[in-house]
Amino acid sequence: MSRSIAQAALQQLEQFLPCPTPQAWLDWALQNQTLLLTDHANCEKKAASNAMTLMYRHVGHTGLLTKMSQLAREELLHFEQVVALMAARNIPYERIGASRYASGLRALMRTDHHGGLIDSLLVGAIVEARSCERFARLAPLLDEELGRFYRSLLRSEARHFQDYLALAAEFNEQHGGQQAIDERLAVFMTLERELIESTDTEFRFHSGVPA
Repeated sequence: MSRSIAQAALQQLEQFLPCPTPQAWLDWALQNQTLLLTDHANCEKKAASNAMTLMYRHVGHTGLLTKMSQLAREELLHFEQVVALMAARNIPYERIGASRYASGLRALMRTDHHGGLIDSLLVGAIVEARSCERFARLAPLLDEELGRFYRSLLRSEARHFQDYLALAAEFNEQHGGQQAIDERLAVFMTLERELIESTDTEFRFHSGVPA
């Protein structure tokens, strides 16, 4: 993906997300590139797992099954690519703890079948959008190889967040339509902004700013 297309993708993400990634996090990321890559790999693996979970829980939705199957394959490919890039740089792939970001968003999810599905899709969209926004902001700051790799992820990651939103809108047509979707998004976005702009003591791909 060219730099001009990457900039266009970033503008779209900025319209969706409640705030940009703070400069303090970008500076923190540049100082912790081993952790950046390790947690990036973790995020790709978790994204594939989340897509598979939706496939198992909602077997009656053909559109969802197709989209989530495609998404899971792409996320696992990205996982393989990150791990290979790490190996080439002599960075071992190790287990590290997760940030509070995704778990914080999921804590707001409803527990009934329909509400839980819609909220799962909305959280998926938000996480994918924030990941994509961070790829776009990091790419110009990293070395040529890593910057090029992050730009290459933008097209598929941007499509993922759009797929999640489209599925949520489709499944909510009989339950308040787009207005209800927008109202739920507003709830999640208030927390998302808080998670992104507040402090964390450990760096992660979705952490807030350094304490």
